[in-house]
Amino acid sequence: MDHVGIESAAPVARAEGDGDFKVTDAAVGQIVRLTQKRKAEGKATEAIRSGVRGGGCDGFSYVFEWADKPAGKHDHVLEFPDGAGGTVRMFIDKKSMLYLKGTTLNFVTGLMGHGFKFENPNVKGSCGCGESVQF
Repeated sequence: MDHVGIESAAPVARAEGDGDFKVTDAAVGQIVRLTQKRKAEGKATEAIRSGVRGGGCDGFSYVFEWADKPAGKHDHVLEFPDGAGGTVRMFIDKKSMLYLKGTTLNFVTGLMGHGFKFENPNVKGSCGCGESVQF
């Protein structure tokens, strides 16, 4: 779905086969920029941890934060090409992957700002503020 004022990029499909989770070129590029900034500040950049957790007005909210430690035994480790011969890594716990199957992570820019956006076909509803979702 195209929105006026929002840039979109073609999804970069994940190479492994235990669920469809995609990340657009725009999202990979932004993660690379944030990783470089974080490294310059001397902070750990093991991966991005993503998932869902209970909470918010509609029952669940998305997790999107830095993982400073290696993946745990309950994590899926996803790697996406960064276009420069490297990879961007993401950790998603197995329970969250059930809710995120078929999701595309995008980075959007528009008149109202910019940010990462989960385009999740499993969502049944969301709150007015856009911070929580219902499955």
